[in-house]
Amino acid sequence: MADLIATSNQRDLTLVKPKTGFIYLLVSWLIVFPVFRIFFRGRIHGQSNVPLKGPLVVVANHGSHLDPPILGHALGRPVAFMAKEELFRIPFLSWIIRSCGAYPVRRGSSDREAFRIANNKLLSGWATGVFLDGTRQADGRINQPMAGAALLAARSGSYLLPVAIINSHRVLKKKGFFPRFLPIHLRVGTPIPPPNSRKKVDLRESTDKLQFAINSMIDEGLLE
Repeated sequence: MADLIATSNQRDLTLVKPKTGFIYLLVSWLIVFPVFRIFFRGRIHGQSNVPLKGPLVVVANHGSHLDPPILGHALGRPVAFMAKEELFRIPFLSWIIRSCGAYPVRRGSSDREAFRIANNKLLSGWATGVFLDGTRQADGRINQPMAGAALLAARSGSYLLPVAIINSHRVLKKKGFFPRFLPIHLRVGTPIPPPNSRKKVDLRESTDKLQFAINSMIDEGLLE
C-alpha cells in the first residue's frame, strides 16, 4: 500500500521516516501493547492495509479516551494526535505525550493553526490521526462527521485510512473513570485517495466515504 502514497502531488515523501525516539518505543512496548493485547484482548484485522511510509491521515470513530494511545501505537507506524494545550503544561506528562507525537492545540485556536501543525507532522513522516466526529460518541459510531480529515488530506495530498475501533465505548464510557476489561478490536480499511479539490462537494464526498467505510466495519462486529 505504500506505493499508493507515491502518487501524491507533493514532493516524494515515501522515504521520510518519523523520529520516534526511545520514549515512544518504551510507551509502546511496555504500556500500550501489553494493555491492549492482554487486558483488552486486542486484535487487528487488515493491518496490511496500513501504508508504512509517506503522508497518511488515519481516520477513526471515537468512543473513549483509550482510542488515541491504541491508534497511536498499534497500527505498525506512529500516529500523531492533537491534544489540549493544558496537557502540555504538566512537565512529566508533556514530555511523554510530545515524545509520542502529540501536538498542542489551543482551545478556540483557528483551524488554520491546527492544520499547519498537522501538516508539519505529515511532512516529517508521521501519520496524523483524526476522529471523524471530532468528539467521543456514546454509541461508538460515526454520527455527525466533519470534513476536517478530508480537508487535511486535500491540502497535503495524503491518503485517508479508515479505521474502526470496536467496543472501546463499552470499555470506558463517556462519563466513566474505570474501564471494563472487554475486548477492543480494530478493523483497518482500504486507503481512500485524497479529495479531488478543497471544494465543499469534494470534501463531503470523501467524508461520506469514510463514514460509510468505518460504520460498515463497526457493523461487522468483533473479530472471531
